[in-house]
Amino acid sequence: MNNLSKKQQVLDELFKQCQQTGNMIFDNNLVKQIAQISGFGNPFDVTKVDTRETLPPSVTNAGYCVAHLGAGKHRFIPELQHWFHDFESILDNEQVEWRYRKSLLNDLDRGEASTLSLALNQHVLHDFIYEDVVASPKIYIPGRTRTDLSYWVGGTWLQAKDQQLEMDLVLEYQGTVTVLEAKNRFVSNFAVYQIFHPVKYYFDKTKKANINIAHINACYVLKQTSRKQATRIRLYLYEFTDHDRLDSIRLVRKAEYILRQR
Repeated sequence: MNNLSKKQQVLDELFKQCQQTGNMIFDNNLVKQIAQISGFGNPFDVTKVDTRETLPPSVTNAGYCVAHLGAGKHRFIPELQHWFHDFESILDNEQVEWRYRKSLLNDLDRGEASTLSLALNQHVLHDFIYEDVVASPKIYIPGRTRTDLSYWVGGTWLQAKDQQLEMDLVLEYQGTVTVLEAKNRFVSNFAVYQIFHPVKYYFDKTKKANINIAHINACYVLKQTSRKQATRIRLYLYEFTDHDRLDSIRLVRKAEYILRQR
């Protein structure tokens, strides 16, 4: 336990209690109780598990992960292998030298919004997603919304009620909707729900409203900034072959842009 972070200690204790009771569903009230005992100051961050490494060994060794059920409830499910996706390696021929002029605000903010702003303003997203630097996609800044979601992951059926969704950015161009998720660092894997939930949200909403959309996909953007090296932006375009299955994720293409100042 001494080698675990405070967050991992809370998740470890939650998992043990769920195993003891035989009920793998838990709520935010229990999270707050255990977080207080463990001395973890932000209980709302406990169930935000974006990468596989965030989970304690007791959970990963058993093959479990944390799924959100909405309305302040969560569930440990035995679908670790399907819940996270490893970023594919970038090949040498997928690296792009990108000349640009640094703007005033490029590196003042280290958040996800700054990462997407850089990729958007320098037309990296245009080149990668649309293969057209002069494309003019419509830009939506949705922020947070709530919805009901039902889907499969592996052999587990999940139903989420009043589930909160967080979307960093949404683009629409020539009938294709692209949801974007960003991190301001390089990571090796990600929780698929981060892009699946918004993709399914738009798929269900547009289908119900009888809106004709040609395609819905997702782009994951990673940025790494170093004082000694050029800024690097890795982009991964994914789609889901079955909008009722989180594990139907498929890579469309990938690339790494190496930004060189003019």
